[in-house]
Amino acid sequence: MSGLPPALRDAISDFCSTAHGRDIAQRATAQSVCYRTGGGSLRAVSDQSDVAAYLTVRLPATYAAIHAALNATRTRAPAFHPQSLLDFGAGPGTASWAAMEIWPDIESVQMHDHNAQFAEAERALAAASPHSALRQAQITAGISEGYSFDLVIAGYVISEIAESRITEFVARLWSVCRGILVIVEPGTPAGFRRVLYARQVLLQGQAMIAAPCPGEVQCPMAGGDWCHFTVRLPRTRDHMRAKNANVPFEDEKFSYVAAARSGVVLTAPAPRIIAPVVTAKAGARFRLCTENGISDVDIPRRDPAEYRRHRRKDWGDLF
Repeated sequence: MSGLPPALRDAISDFCSTAHGRDIAQRATAQSVCYRTGGGSLRAVSDQSDVAAYLTVRLPATYAAIHAALNATRTRAPAFHPQSLLDFGAGPGTASWAAMEIWPDIESVQMHDHNAQFAEAERALAAASPHSALRQAQITAGISEGYSFDLVIAGYVISEIAESRITEFVARLWSVCRGILVIVEPGTPAGFRRVLYARQVLLQGQAMIAAPCPGEVQCPMAGGDWCHFTVRLPRTRDHMRAKNANVPFEDEKFSYVAAARSGVVLTAPAPRIIAPVVTAKAGARFRLCTENGISDVDIPRRDPAEYRRHRRKDWGDLF
């Protein structure tokens, strides 16, 4: 399971210590409805009680998804060690915390969000970080002119951008990125369509695709299928109460794309597992996205060496 860093978990607990559980549950439900119906964060989060609901219910899932996407990116770019980060549409700073867990040597962080309520939460949470780059993060309402960044992350942001502006938005993020740009969206058909559109814009900008795709090949997903992955995360007691949940975990579905500049060294493209692994008495079946399209590969138990080599691989891993 993908849990929060202890410092972030404790900071959220402190921030929400005066919030009433019933109020958090009601506000979290309202936020979910708002986001699902196309409302943005300015409408969903209008005061600090709304922030407490978001931190309790939504931040753990978005953190887990962004962390998984960044980890997959690091696998393709093991020599990439970013020094500067732009967290665009940072919310309470979720992606910045995830990035610091993957690349703890990041030296400077700039968080952008137009929601003043989130900006207050960014400062409060960042103050509790063990990383000086987060504690000293620059919090802005826009991208500072003349800046460029080794790593740029836009987590769960494009859904709040008008469709007519997506090309301009992605091109702007790419223009201030000198290393890797990672875009993460909900793992829904609509979220994947936004990611796929962003991928096309990035390819037009001469980007190399680091993840999840095996290179710059044409996406083979069509019809009723869509490229998405899932990450499992533990629920706190407050989270379970807010969602009236009976199980101590939840699964967050997400779609993403990571694009790299030509100066970033990537490992050779490899197939990626794009569906739950099917295991049976005879062996395991893996659905892969490859440079030649989608294919199913069976690994039989009667080949013990090959089976041992692959049996721990899961949905989202390189094959």
